[in-house]
Amino acid sequence: MNGTITQTARLTARNWLETDRDLFHEINSDPEVMAYFPFRRDRAHSDELFDRNRGTISETGYGFLAIALRDDDRPIGFCGLAKTDLEPFLPDGTVEIGWRLARPFWGQGYVTEAATALLDHGFDRCGLGEIVSFAVSGNARSTAVMARIGMRPDPSRDFDHPRVPESHPHLVRHVLYGITAEERREQAQKSAGC
Repeated sequence: MNGTITQTARLTARNWLETDRDLFHEINSDPEVMAYFPFRRDRAHSDELFDRNRGTISETGYGFLAIALRDDDRPIGFCGLAKTDLEPFLPDGTVEIGWRLARPFWGQGYVTEAATALLDHGFDRCGLGEIVSFAVSGNARSTAVMARIGMRPDPSRDFDHPRVPESHPHLVRHVLYGITAEERREQAQKSAGC
């Protein structure tokens, strides 16, 4: 099933296919999609990231997966779990969940649906103890998704992102949200009426 990791009612989370390159470049070069990032990727840099990400998923099972419509396997963006590389701000071994979606698919609940399924995958199948997410402090779209999927803000772990250049000071401060496996279980029990 094309390296499928999980599925929802409308979506498939899978590894990237060669035919997904155009969509990957589209989302990484769109000024609105990338509004909270200091740069857009040209085709060469996008292809390099595409290959690296696809290889990481194949080797480790972690990475930003293609999110495709289940009906026709058309990619619409990505969502996934990735090991962070942000010491000392986040300890080695911290796993984040992140996403990016092509603009025509905004506002339809796709990111929330995919991220919810991948949280469950991370806790139930990968045995993770905690998953975090972080974004530029003014990125209300992303922090709204974090809240919708049950993550809570943790201001004590907010940080200045070390890889944001000085030319973009408004993108330096990042807020961090997190959820533990235990919190996720409690939420599931509440929603099931237990």
